[in-house]
Parts: sequence; structure tokens; C-alpha cells
Amino acid sequence: MIIHVTHHRPVAGPVQYDRLRGTAKGDADKRGLTVDSCLGGARQALNPAGRFCDPEEFGQACAFLCGAKAGFITGQDILLDGGAFPGTL
Repeated sequence: MIIHVTHHRPVAGPVQYDRLRGTAKGDADKRGLTVDSCLGGARQALNPAGRFCDPEEFGQACAFLCGAKAGFITGQDILLDGGAFPGTL
């Protein structure tokens, strides 16, 4: 019996979850702004996708990599960054 093991590493850019809000809080406090204003349009516009990753999107990508349909993908770093990284790995 041959057992095939794959290893993938989903690499996330800014994802809308607690860690992003936590790091933005420090910036907001220094600048006298709200967290939402720090994470708003100007910061999201820095990403080519014009937004942050939704946690569900990241979860769906991870679920796909664990499924049978990804059986021919092996040992890859999958960038989930909305196009922010200007190259390939």
C-alpha cells in the first residue's frame, strides 16, 4: 500500500479577523483614530484586490487543499494575498 502525503502552506495576506484588528488598534490609538477608520478604504486600497481577505475565503482555500480535488497539488505555498506580493515563490 502506498500512502501519499502532501504538504501545503497557505500564506495569507491581510485577513479580516481579530489579529488584524488588534494590530490596527495600536496604530489607531497613536493617530487618534478609530480602528475601523485605520482599516478602511485607504488601507484596503493598498492591496491590488482593493480589500482584505475574508476568513471564509481562506478557510475554503485550506479545505480545497485538503480535499481529493487537490490530489495532484503537492508541496506548494499558496499565496492568498489579493495580489499584494509582486512575484512568484
